[in-house]
Amino acid sequence: AEGAITLYTSIAEKDLKPLIEPFEKKYGVKVSTWRASGDSVMNRTLNETKAKRYNVDVVHAGTVELEVLHREKMLQAVASPHFADLMPGSVPNHKEYATTIYSMWVQAYNTGNVKKTDLPKTYQDLLDPKWKGRLGYEVENIDWFVTVVQSMGEAKGLQFFRELASTNGVSVRKGHTNLTNMVAAGEVPMALTVYNYMPEQLKKKGAPIDWTVLQPAVVRGNAVGVMKNAKNPAAAALFMDYLLGEGQQAYADLEYLPANTKIPSTLRNYKMLVVDPEESLDRRDKWRKLYDDIIMRGAK
Repeated sequence: AEGAITLYTSIAEKDLKPLIEPFEKKYGVKVSTWRASGDSVMNRTLNETKAKRYNVDVVHAGTVELEVLHREKMLQAVASPHFADLMPGSVPNHKEYATTIYSMWVQAYNTGNVKKTDLPKTYQDLLDPKWKGRLGYEVENIDWFVTVVQSMGEAKGLQFFRELASTNGVSVRKGHTNLTNMVAAGEVPMALTVYNYMPEQLKKKGAPIDWTVLQPAVVRGNAVGVMKNAKNPAAAALFMDYLLGEGQQAYADLEYLPANTKIPSTLRNYKMLVVDPEESLDRRDKWRKLYDDIIMRGAK
């Protein structure tokens, strides 16, 4: 009997309990977790698997990281009755992972520093001189940059970011939670790229922070996959199925956008662009160079 599984995940530590406990109670399967950034989860999984140390059963991280594991032939295809209920594009053709939640990048602002009436309504509004020296950006958000550039048309999009960097500048910070806290503290008046649930959770605690969404909003998927060499494949597949079905309400309660369309969410009202993990990987070098030249070089 498979009474335990090991999960490597990038989900915030504090959000793991409400997700995992109901599963453990219902199915009697203990879930051991190791939590780190998506990159670290991917690298540890790659390194251990290449060394034939099969410690991990289930990986839950960004779709880009899961696509890398797929390309390295480390995942196994899984069938779930919930696939049919997920938002379009949530399950790739190879069926080796499935998106559980979408994180929406939003613009968080300090309510003491920024008036609601001054908020940007379009991306172009960010070029207004009133934003000079007031915009923050998370260092790893290359996928947001790529998706916005493509939505404007590549030449126009790159021109927009060059202008933004040279006229108003962006202050680049490490860590979404860190950047959100800096907005709440007033050190960064407005952050361009934090995940929707972060300012929302702080706002509920009474912090002077709120958020707005420039549309189309950019969302990136977090996905779950079962390892090809999982020691507990049946329990792992059960857990994956749970995350796509029963577990979806717990995600919604934590302010994430659930991939399962049966779960209501106010976030579904926004026009959305989904980060394409394959584009992101296939042209990684090209985009990284543009990103470094425009955003990092223009960083204040």
